[in-house]
Amino acid sequence: MRKPIIIGVTGGTGSGKTTVTRKIMEEFGDVSLAYIPQDAYYKDQSHLTMDERAKTNYDHPLAFDTELLNQHITALLNGQAIQMPVYDFTQHNRSTETITVEPKEVIIIEGILIFSDKDLRDLMDIKVFVDTDDDIRIIRRIKRDMAERGRSLDSIIDAYTTVVKPMHEQFIEPTKKFADIIIPEGGSNNVAIDLMTTKIRSVLPADLKIEE
Repeated sequence: MRKPIIIGVTGGTGSGKTTVTRKIMEEFGDVSLAYIPQDAYYKDQSHLTMDERAKTNYDHPLAFDTELLNQHITALLNGQAIQMPVYDFTQHNRSTETITVEPKEVIIIEGILIFSDKDLRDLMDIKVFVDTDDDIRIIRRIKRDMAERGRSLDSIIDAYTTVVKPMHEQFIEPTKKFADIIIPEGGSNNVAIDLMTTKIRSVLPADLKIEE
């Protein structure tokens, strides 16, 4: 098996990373793709109480098991399947389940801090930063966390002002300098999406290129 193409998609919480990733996957639907969300690699917290887990800073690089993520991406690059963790956001902890991910021609890694680790960053062929206004990002986070993660409005706002925003400024925003492509306003920026897909096509092997 030839070496897979690794694409990293990052940006702040609520920036539109998932929308951008979905558009990539739709654009290259004829190519076999593997999707690796960094959120799946939050550290196991079984040794902590629920109250202690709730106090974890989930926007800090140390919240992630980056060593395991690096091992898994390396295994996929070497043609080996992995058992990707499943994270339960309602319990602030890993589930006992895992998902089998087979090696694919294109691997997309998505997450807020995937550019913060040099070893992981060096595995990527294309690095994309989704850059969206803070006001839009907090509104999206409120809607997502209330609908999908069972969080209250007060807890979301408190977390954003005390942790999420400071961590974004300290750890996420500085990684923009590592990006090959910056997409303002996320998935709604069709011009940037087109430029990004053109760049991805340029690095695909000839027999995987898709006619526009």
